[in-house]
Amino acid sequence: MNTSDVDSQQSSDVVSRSLSPALRPGLERGRLAATNAGMGRTEQLLWWTVLVAVAVIGRLWQPAWNVTPMAGVALAAGALFPNRWISASVPLAALLVSNSVLPGYGSWTMAGVVFAASIWPILLGGMVRRGGVFTVVGGALASSLLFYISTNLAHWGLTADYPHTVEGLVACYVAALPFYRWMPVGDLLWSVGLCSLATGMAGSMANVGARAVAE
Repeated sequence: MNTSDVDSQQSSDVVSRSLSPALRPGLERGRLAATNAGMGRTEQLLWWTVLVAVAVIGRLWQPAWNVTPMAGVALAAGALFPNRWISASVPLAALLVSNSVLPGYGSWTMAGVVFAASIWPILLGGMVRRGGVFTVVGGALASSLLFYISTNLAHWGLTADYPHTVEGLVACYVAALPFYRWMPVGDLLWSVGLCSLATGMAGSMANVGARAVAE
């Protein structure tokens, strides 16, 4: 192991120790190593159902605060499922189900922007799978920031609520800050929690499978 690997491992250990005991065990494994192509269909269906349920319940629980698990669920799905279509179907299904209760977006274009901003974190799944806690944190914060930028840009461009000028765009982003302030917190907590849970559960399943093969 070279010096940079040692330094990286030491930094990851420091952050892991700073987390609560409930989140520490999964992240201390360093990687979502058990999210491999060998996961059986039963395990994939179980994880798919759990993630969709968490996303729907969390989104309906307090939509006004924007402290939802959507980004965390998308990151976990991208890391757990080797097939990106399956990964993308998790946040897509959660949005479709929860939108049957929540207010509409006002236009198909706006809906498309929201869906795209909610689904794209699955593309970071590979990095989350290979990386550690810093990758999860970075992915969560990037997800919330891109959602804020893209959806408010779309709102500014698609509606007449603000002048279509630079000043109007700035005013739109400023007006959205109260809705955004808790979003990074929620994305961060949900992402760390879900990816930690996925790591721990997947590691347990891998150990069970290894023992079964050995026997």
